[in-house]
Amino acid sequence: MLQTGNYSLVLLIQLSLLAYDLFVNSFSELLRGASVIQLVLFIIQDIAILFNMIIILLMMFNTYVFQVGLVSLLIERFRALIVFASLYLTLSICLHCWLLNLRWIESDWFVWTDGLQALFVFQRTVAVLYYYLYKRTSEFMGDPRLYKDSQWLREAFSKGRE
Repeated sequence: MLQTGNYSLVLLIQLSLLAYDLFVNSFSELLRGASVIQLVLFIIQDIAILFNMIIILLMMFNTYVFQVGLVSLLIERFRALIVFASLYLTLSICLHCWLLNLRWIESDWFVWTDGLQALFVFQRTVAVLYYYLYKRTSEFMGDPRLYKDSQWLREAFSKGRE
């Protein structure tokens, strides 16, 4: 069973990683002239997104719902987050590679192609949806009903056996 103190610490770590991600998305273009610093920020951002995905999956594996075999119930409930987190990580890596490829040698030269602009807008749009879904899911994972036997879980289990 997830203890409240442990959940608070996990939630703090998750929200800190999200805040870092938001910070890098907001201010990384100000460091356009410092390619090495931008590279380090991008690598840490991609690792933070990956860690957030791992943390939420570990929290799902820790639930009573998962332990009794209702994995499909968890996947159905959190499908949007899983899809958007994967899409966001992929788009972020693609955007970071493209930006650094264009600006690595000539960091003072401003390059903004149509494809890069489209990827940038799409990545930022998916980022907003990812932030919303991740925050909602991480707060929902603190629900005590997920960590003990309850009537709705028995009903879902009986529906799953039919």
